[in-house]
Amino acid sequence: MKKIFLFLGIFLSVFHAGCSADIPREPEKIENVKTQTVSPDLPKVAMVADFEAEDPKILNNLGGETGDWNLNPADANNSYTDLKIVKMPGKDGNASSVLRLTYSVDSDVPAQNGFWTKLKDLDGSQYDHLEFEIKGDPEEGFTEKFRLELKKCLDAPQCLETIQGSAVVPVTGEWSTVSIPLNKMTGLIDFANPECWKNPLRSYDSLDELIIIFNDKFVTQKTGRIYLDNIRFVKTGAPGPSAVDQPHRSGEKTSLHFESPEYQKFLAARLRGFPSVVTVKKESPAEERAFLTEIARDTWKYFDLMIDAENHLPLDNVQLGEEEPLGKGAWIGDYTNVTNIGIYFMSVVSAYDLGFITREDAVSRIKATLEVMKKMKFHSSGFPYNYYDTTLLDPTSYFVSFVDSGWLMLGLYVAKNAFPEELSGPAAEFIKRGNFNFFYDPVEKQMYHGFYDNLGVYTDYRYGVFYAEPRAGSYLAIARGDVPEEHWFLGPVRTFPENYKWQSQTPKGRVEKTVLGHVYKGGYYEWNGLKYVPSWGGSSFEALMPSVVLKEKELAPGGLGGNNEAHAQGQIRYALEDLKMPVWGMSPCAVPGGTYSEYGAKPMGIKGYKSGVVTPHASAIALEYAPKEAVSNLRKLKELYDIYGEYGFYDAVEVATGRVARKYYALDQGMILVAINNYLNRGAIRNRFHKNPEIQKAEKLLTAEKFFEGAPQEAASDPKP
Repeated sequence: MKKIFLFLGIFLSVFHAGCSADIPREPEKIENVKTQTVSPDLPKVAMVADFEAEDPKILNNLGGETGDWNLNPADANNSYTDLKIVKMPGKDGNASSVLRLTYSVDSDVPAQNGFWTKLKDLDGSQYDHLEFEIKGDPEEGFTEKFRLELKKCLDAPQCLETIQGSAVVPVTGEWSTVSIPLNKMTGLIDFANPECWKNPLRSYDSLDELIIIFNDKFVTQKTGRIYLDNIRFVKTGAPGPSAVDQPHRSGEKTSLHFESPEYQKFLAARLRGFPSVVTVKKESPAEERAFLTEIARDTWKYFDLMIDAENHLPLDNVQLGEEEPLGKGAWIGDYTNVTNIGIYFMSVVSAYDLGFITREDAVSRIKATLEVMKKMKFHSSGFPYNYYDTTLLDPTSYFVSFVDSGWLMLGLYVAKNAFPEELSGPAAEFIKRGNFNFFYDPVEKQMYHGFYDNLGVYTDYRYGVFYAEPRAGSYLAIARGDVPEEHWFLGPVRTFPENYKWQSQTPKGRVEKTVLGHVYKGGYYEWNGLKYVPSWGGSSFEALMPSVVLKEKELAPGGLGGNNEAHAQGQIRYALEDLKMPVWGMSPCAVPGGTYSEYGAKPMGIKGYKSGVVTPHASAIALEYAPKEAVSNLRKLKELYDIYGEYGFYDAVEVATGRVARKYYALDQGMILVAINNYLNRGAIRNRFHKNPEIQKAEKLLTAEKFFEGAPQEAASDPKP
């Protein structure tokens, strides 16, 4: 949900059940690869498989292996795909060799199977569409839709970890040509590569595999037969819209060049204030409450002043100059993410709770922002777009994000419940606009990362890891009745299956559990004397941000609350003991001298992020789980590094070099302020959120689950590399 320039939906929790890359295959030497010569007057074509070869192993035209796969080989009598080359009239009416797929997912247990063919590192960036002919068998019956994936290895040649783009393929009883724009297969786009913003098709190089998936929860008929012919990549010259496109702007802010110092000064003039010095040296109060209150008061200045004075929206980020705040290197990010708006509402409430502003002032600020939100264009689903220009109010992205929409909604609930007499009406207008079912995949029982409005497609990825930041949005969606309760238990996983070799360690106790009538697999990791359900990357953000609004500490000591404490301790032990760093707290944050990246305590994550950069917000959100350690760490950060400014802590420090990222991010500042308020005022923000009857009714999600109850007891062990 974070903030690399105007858009970065970095996909932190990649999971899809139909991972055919896990199926073992025999390597084979391929000779006499068939190639195709195409007239320059015709579209450029790379034929993957026309099925004219007589080889019984059905090698494709690229020389790649081909076969069937089954998620559960032990259920082969009920779950299978049988492949056969047959002669029949093709789409043009002439006799043709085509691939016949006879499938069944008619089973009492979950069933997925299908067809795969290797693409031999095909350079798909030379093409813009994937095409093939398809028909269903009217006599045998057929599904009217199935999923297709293109995969790319991230760790070639082992290919233990892949990314994929996907599409839903329609099927009828007559031959038809399916033409899929590669741009719509968004899961393959490398959003972190600036070159891919210029041409997203650059991401489609080195393609590894094409897969057809028959899923018992997705097909319209559980047994049937379909025919395929002429699978090919085509360059039509018309790639269509892409996920990196930005909406049309309503006008120009100024004639000044956006990289000029004058442009930054123009933007600064729109704010309510700006820092006057780069670093601040002052002696911190010795008493804990006074020390934290001072940090909170300074941090509040970001939301008090670093806000567009006309449009009342917090800026996403601001970087101060090297020697002067608006000097060389200064950058003002005059856009906002909708999470920032939700966190802004919580921050205003926190400023009131901590005595920095009056009730009237708090209500006035929130009302002003709500009035501006009425002018902002929302998606037809009722949810906002992910980013907006704070000067023009234009959407700067076509993306509609689940997790960001969730945090906006969470902030609205907190504001409404903090000041019900004044804000119930204005906030309710936005609370009622969207239904989170819009983001829900009932097949996987997971939330899509989001929806691309200009493409008309959902993301190729869903939030598949339970112990991660989106759980707060999932809780809200269930509490509102937008999605079923089973999403909490049967969707995102506590741990992945043991045969997923790419994970940082093999889970323990991954046994079947029944909670509130839902049957699912549990499991946990162990490291350095800690037992815990892992997050994806081992970052503080994933682990602890939801606890600023959810009563995990109070209601789930044997579940999420206890897990939060374990993750706080894991952050401390990994940094101080394993890495021998003087400070701890790794989480997504600014890169000193760069832009933005993910950091974490690797043992605490399923995949695990890199280490080395510490961010103060990680200490703040750990206050309620390791208070003495968190306060001590914040003090040490101030003592060792020039990391403190007029508006509180800067975003990060690279420990090895001492370089500080002199940036403020609205989200990270908000986590610091709200977390301190919760710590000093006994969960004030959580209490506001849980005030609603429907939120209270859903508290059973927190109280019912015990992560380690019924799990076999094993001795603690270090994670496998």
